[in-house]
Amino acid sequence: MKARTLLVLVLLANLSFALAQDESNPPGTGKKRRGQKRGRGRQQKQRPSDTPVLLGNVPVVKGEDDLTIFIESYKGVNEFETNYNVVPGKKGQCTFGGITMFNNAVWSPKPCVTCLCSKGNIACDEMKCLPLSCPIRVKPAGECCPICSDIEPNDPSVLESVPPKSQAEIEQLLQQEEEELQEEEERLRKRDEERKRRKKEKKKLQEERQKQLFEDRRREEEEIRSRMEEEEEKQREEEERRSKLEEEEREKRQQQKESRQEEERKREAERRVLEREQRERERIMEEEEDEEAEEKEVEQEDDDFLRGDVFRMPNSVPIHPPPLPPPLPPAAPECIPSLPPGCVISDITLSCNNAKLTSIPPLVDPQLKILNLEGNSITTIPAAAFNGIPNLERIDLGKNKITSAGIDPQAFTNLKRLTRLHMDANMLAQIPQALPPTLEELRINENILQIIDEDHFQDLNNLVTLELEGNILSEGTVSPSAFKPLTRLSYLRLGRNHFRTIPQGLPELLEELYLENNLIEEISEAAFNNTRNLNIISLRHNKLDESRLAPQAWINHENLESIDLSHNQLYHVPSFLPKSLLHLVLVGNPIERIPGFVFAHMEPGIEYLYLSFNKLTNDGIDPVSFFGAFHSLIELFLDHNELTAVPLGINEMKSLRFLRLNDNKIRNFEEHSICDAFNTDDSKIVALRLENNYIDTRKISHTAFSCVRSYSSVVLKPQKIK
Repeated sequence: MKARTLLVLVLLANLSFALAQDESNPPGTGKKRRGQKRGRGRQQKQRPSDTPVLLGNVPVVKGEDDLTIFIESYKGVNEFETNYNVVPGKKGQCTFGGITMFNNAVWSPKPCVTCLCSKGNIACDEMKCLPLSCPIRVKPAGECCPICSDIEPNDPSVLESVPPKSQAEIEQLLQQEEEELQEEEERLRKRDEERKRRKKEKKKLQEERQKQLFEDRRREEEEIRSRMEEEEEKQREEEERRSKLEEEEREKRQQQKESRQEEERKREAERRVLEREQRERERIMEEEEDEEAEEKEVEQEDDDFLRGDVFRMPNSVPIHPPPLPPPLPPAAPECIPSLPPGCVISDITLSCNNAKLTSIPPLVDPQLKILNLEGNSITTIPAAAFNGIPNLERIDLGKNKITSAGIDPQAFTNLKRLTRLHMDANMLAQIPQALPPTLEELRINENILQIIDEDHFQDLNNLVTLELEGNILSEGTVSPSAFKPLTRLSYLRLGRNHFRTIPQGLPELLEELYLENNLIEEISEAAFNNTRNLNIISLRHNKLDESRLAPQAWINHENLESIDLSHNQLYHVPSFLPKSLLHLVLVGNPIERIPGFVFAHMEPGIEYLYLSFNKLTNDGIDPVSFFGAFHSLIELFLDHNELTAVPLGINEMKSLRFLRLNDNKIRNFEEHSICDAFNTDDSKIVALRLENNYIDTRKISHTAFSCVRSYSSVVLKPQKIK
């Protein structure tokens, strides 16, 4: 019993000494520890069995059966080396430092060492620290291993001492660093070489691409230049031809003017010659009369001298001269000297344009037929203004300051041959009164007409053309019976007024009706019931949409061939169009769709269809949208829309001559979209425009325009940037 107690005391002393040695001596590098471990193993074999041996700074003691038991070290998760020292116990208990530990008991005899009692054996684990190469190592409080630090601590006790390295180790480290540096430089050099090689290849590839792009661009520029030269040549030829025609026309007009002037000069010379001859005849007749009078006086004196007073005649009897020859017809009155400056007379025409006249000049010339007084400041037309020129056929009083109150009611009554009266751009508030019934054309545009009563056109049954544009007329100020006397009217212009509906009571024989720039919102079924001879209707710049067009408004008109519905509010191509329609203009609407079969009922078929500046897409054009027009369409304009491809059915139009698809968004250009490869008939297309789209002209097939008569008629450039 005393021996055991003594053995325990010795073990405790050795343990305390080992702990003190561990705190004073830090662990070395991994190679040193392994070397020390092997050395200590050899020393352990040489020492006596009763001497305590330190293994990993932890004592190994003998058990009761005089056997040394130990467990080899292992590596933990953090790469730390661990030594296990086993002290055998009795009956599963362990005794350490005079203290009995139960089985599975765990304790720490000193910092960074943990012991375990396992079935009478004591296994202690010491935490080994990894080697650090930094100059400053700090051991934080409560930690087992030091760490590297860049800051010098205030407390020197926390510094971990670093054992000095030998010269060989330093040289080895320097050599390793130099080798690593050389390897790093070699790696960087190879990486730079690789980067330069790739950069060179990339640069070469870019140069090849740029060269290819340059070649393509040069080729395109040459094509564009050649095309532009051809176009310029054509334009130059056209300009030369036009200039030649204009020169010929100018020469012709100059010749006509010179011939007229020559005729006027001849006429003037003849008139002057006649006047001189007339004056000479009068002078000769006067001289002859004087001579005869003198001879008679001499004879009378002789008779008186011979006969005496027997034969003397009474002095009261007058002596009659011999009869004179019949006078020549009077020459035409010369009006030129009496006209204000700026007036020119030519044959039967007198022109005083922009002559600053304030009144109609007094004229006396029964042969005058045309009077032009445009662009003056005339304010009134008196009753006797045209008494001296009763045979006038045309009068132009446009661009003056004539008011309705300034026109005498009898001003035009004596003009029995007047057929045309122009009074545009004046200040008339109503139609002039008592216009001659011979009038065929009346123009009162750009005035301030506000009302038209049923008697304003009374007796004008020969009127064919009536223009009343640019006034203040509306359906409420124009009497439904106002046009009733105009039984021969065929041409009527009512544009730039305030009409919201079609005027009522239109003449039956009306052929052309122009109602552009009004406020028309609706066309009723009865709007054109009495005008079955209508041929042209212009309704551009109004407020029409397809829902306000009555189905029976004009579908049964047999003579209506042209309708202009440009710049309205149509979203679809209108249905129920006239059967006889040939010419349809729908420019400048928000049209998005062409319904199917909308042209199918037309006979003989629509020929001119203009849909420029709309919002048409390929989804808005059905395969049957142009059904009924494939055989008749001559001109089709679909430019300035939102098409992404050539619409279906274009290649089936047999009579098409002019096609516009420019300024769209066309990208996909199919080979047979324009020309049908299965159609062997010669095409009639003479002009095709596809510029300002997104077409890649290099990908167009060489047979895409095989049906076009001339390739110079196809305009493909420029295209938009993709």
